[in-house]
Amino acid sequence: MSVPVVLDWGISKAYDGSTSRLCETDRDNPTFQGNPTFKCFCKSGFKGNPYLPDHEGSCQDIDECADQTLNNCGDNHSCVNTDGSYLCIPAKDTRFSIVIGISTSLGVLVILIGGWWSYKVVKKKKMIKQREKFFKRNGGLLLQKQLSSSEGNVENNKLFSSKDLEKATDHFNANRILGQGGQGTIYKGMLTDGRIVAIKKSKIIDEGRLEEFINEVVILSQINHRNIVKLLGCCLETEVPLLVYEFIPNGTLSRYLSDQNEELSLTWEMRLRVAKEVAGALSYLHSETSSPIYHRDIKSTNILLDDKYRAKVADFGTSRSITLDQTHLTTKVQGTIGYLDPEYFQTSHFTEKSDVYSFGVVLAELLTSKEAISSTRTPKIKSLATYFICSVEGNHLFDILDNQILKEVEKEEIVAIANLVKRCLNLTGEKRPTMKEVAMELEAIKTLGKASNFQQKSYDENEYIKIEMYEEWDSGSTSSTSSTTYI
Repeated sequence: MSVPVVLDWGISKAYDGSTSRLCETDRDNPTFQGNPTFKCFCKSGFKGNPYLPDHEGSCQDIDECADQTLNNCGDNHSCVNTDGSYLCIPAKDTRFSIVIGISTSLGVLVILIGGWWSYKVVKKKKMIKQREKFFKRNGGLLLQKQLSSSEGNVENNKLFSSKDLEKATDHFNANRILGQGGQGTIYKGMLTDGRIVAIKKSKIIDEGRLEEFINEVVILSQINHRNIVKLLGCCLETEVPLLVYEFIPNGTLSRYLSDQNEELSLTWEMRLRVAKEVAGALSYLHSETSSPIYHRDIKSTNILLDDKYRAKVADFGTSRSITLDQTHLTTKVQGTIGYLDPEYFQTSHFTEKSDVYSFGVVLAELLTSKEAISSTRTPKIKSLATYFICSVEGNHLFDILDNQILKEVEKEEIVAIANLVKRCLNLTGEKRPTMKEVAMELEAIKTLGKASNFQQKSYDENEYIKIEMYEEWDSGSTSSTSSTTYI
């Protein structure tokens, strides 16, 4: 037997506030178990299941523009879908909208370009002001004044831009460092014209040391000598000033004298030629420039060797030019322990003979390959100058010479050079030869292979024995000895 069953249902919540569906009272069954019931429909322009919650995808918008059968815009209008409906826009309005869109885009682009250009202009002006600030702080005005009053070939020196030198050194890459010293770091660089140069980046310079930097530029601008390192120019628009020199590839004389493992060992002929070239350069500075120039820091680390192992005198940071009627400079004692003139140390008077003393120490280095100051020697002969003189006076000269020299050179020639060293190291400056006399005597020894007939000046052997002041000297009062420097 069959029993008729009637299935009836309803919802008791009307989903009020929905934009995509509509729920109203069920007229056929207004109540269910005492509660009102509703029927729901998707609104026009929507489709789906109106009884699902909104977050589960109830009624969804119908895109009438995707199907031409669902809209009546026709060919002369463009269909634009809206939520639950669509719009028909005339074609000219579309073009107008496109024009408006393009114009707006162009306007935004112009604003962006204008903003970027303004930023670049402001940044450039800021950089120019900063460079001007650095130029003044690094002594640019003082340099211009000094150069304008000097008689050197200033036009041959160039003011490099910071951009050029950053490019030349790969932004001062550490692998471009050739050497570091008390006054700064030396970088190897290549200019846009292909020239290889050495760029000296000074340490942070205070006003006291600024004069040294400017002085080096001015001094080198007046010099033109084949055995003096050539200054190509400078850059003052950076935080610290930069000097650009010709590149000298084979490093310092000290490197070859102190390092016995070097592939190339300096022969006696090379050593004598270096001595003659350095003496000639100092003679030029003392007597052939418009104003005499005292180098004031002659040492083996400031003598460089080029590709043919010819000498180049470098580092003029402490050099000074004097007037023709001046006989000395009165300055705070500066120099390097082992090379400093004892007379200058006692009086603070630096003369041309002070450079002669320093050269005498270098000449002793060339003969012995020993350091100017050595902690391995006893305190009384710590300095090479004292050690050399004591050895000569004790008839032990040939015991301290470089073994290679003993194999290559006649004893008479060695004695001639040793006598010249003794004269250069005389404690009394007036009894030392001039650099011109030293250069001429070395030329004679090199040419003739024997001592010249120059008058040998007498000396008191006691004058050479005691130079004990070096032991008491506070190293803080001297300039630091620079390490290997390639310029």
